[in-house]
Amino acid sequence: MNKTKPFIRAQNVVKTFHGVGEELAVLRGVNLHIQEREILTVVGESGAGKSTLLYLLGGLDKPTEGSVFYGDTDIAELPPQQLAQYRSRHIGFVFQFHHLMPEFTALENVAMAGMIAGKTRGEATDQARDLLVDVGLGERLGHRPPQLSGGERQRVALVRALTNEPRVVLADEPTGNLDRKTSAAVHDLIWELRDRLGQTFAIVTHNPQLAERSDRTVELVDGRARQRTG
Repeated sequence: MNKTKPFIRAQNVVKTFHGVGEELAVLRGVNLHIQEREILTVVGESGAGKSTLLYLLGGLDKPTEGSVFYGDTDIAELPPQQLAQYRSRHIGFVFQFHHLMPEFTALENVAMAGMIAGKTRGEATDQARDLLVDVGLGERLGHRPPQLSGGERQRVALVRALTNEPRVVLADEPTGNLDRKTSAAVHDLIWELRDRLGQTFAIVTHNPQLAERSDRTVELVDGRARQRTG
């Protein structure tokens, strides 16, 4: 990994939600850096703000205060159209629930992401097929999500996140609904993809095995991030 300059930097990030007659400060000044090609895990108790932080890192929401830099670009300051373009080109998302479209095959689910990004149908389909074959789903291209196992569906979701060759993949509990064996297989795939394709991963997880294996773990406590050691 490149240890010279962080690829992603969250600086003094605050996120406050406003309810009826009350204000809830979820993040209270998070400072965080992620190196290129690093696999970082984010842990913490339920309600600590892990998913909120991930959404801010991915530009799906904007901080109340603070900055989120990708290199020298503060994505929190980008206007909506530019931010949407930046996300589609540089950031991939994987969630606990795969959000695959049940009426489409594995191949179509992945190819559609490529077409949305501007590839022709042929280009998107060829790329989707190659990626699915690479992750061991060559025999399942024509199967729809209900016909796939939990681990297979999550592999399709990972491949879909990689369709646009993003520099970073943000994953929110990607193995949260999977059994231990299937979770381990998805973890192996994440490391394989990082080593082969060079992506940077930031992963929110409750899984201790995933956190132990990652390059580095930060814990959210009282709205702030702290390095976990040991």
